[in-house]
Amino acid sequence: MASATRTNRATRTPAPGRHPSSPASLWHSSVGKKAVMAVSGLVMLAYLVAHMLGNLKVFFGPDDINGYAHWLRTIGEPFLQHGWFLWLARLVLLAAVLAHGTAAYQLSRRDLRARPVKYVHRRPRATYATRTMRWGGVILGLFVVWHVLDLTTLTVNPAAEEGHPYQNIVASFSTWYSGAVYCLAMLALGLHVRHGFWSAAQTLGVNNPRRDRALKLGANALALLLTAGFLSVPVAVMTGLVR
Repeated sequence: MASATRTNRATRTPAPGRHPSSPASLWHSSVGKKAVMAVSGLVMLAYLVAHMLGNLKVFFGPDDINGYAHWLRTIGEPFLQHGWFLWLARLVLLAAVLAHGTAAYQLSRRDLRARPVKYVHRRPRATYATRTMRWGGVILGLFVVWHVLDLTTLTVNPAAEEGHPYQNIVASFSTWYSGAVYCLAMLALGLHVRHGFWSAAQTLGVNNPRRDRALKLGANALALLLTAGFLSVPVAVMTGLVR
């Protein structure tokens, strides 16, 4: 017994020069990875809300959304050079995406190692969004690559015009395959946001029995609004409302 006690104490004692609360040890823990996923997810969520609101300017005509796109490149002037704010925002978003994806992948691998044998029965309370969370993330990651090539670098856009977002949006969604890819990705996004918002609240300790109902309603409403807002643009182009 004494030997076992000494072994357990030795196991719990951190190595010299290392602190259990250091960023490295936090990152290597499951709790730390979940916290990184929650915070990075909220950063991406804030971007999605702003991006959706900007996209809706397409309904007010080319002058509105083209002017908005130009304004984004002038934020911070003269302190920042033209376009610097937009690139800084992109770098922050890229860091959030990489942190989120890396933490999700490592947690998934850790979970598989802990349970090498699949459950015989699925948990009855598992929702469709929960079961497809991982694949939804992969789908969204692939969509982001397509979206950047389509409307940022204009590589795959059939009738791209540099500096004319309105015309590029119409050109992109005038093709059935681009509209279909975008719509499917936005449905996946809605499921991802719905489950992710609730998971982030649990990870960050925001939820409690009194707030659970409100948080779930908020997650559903946010997912629905984002999905509807993003889908409205390609649908409007494909139906001829925006042209």
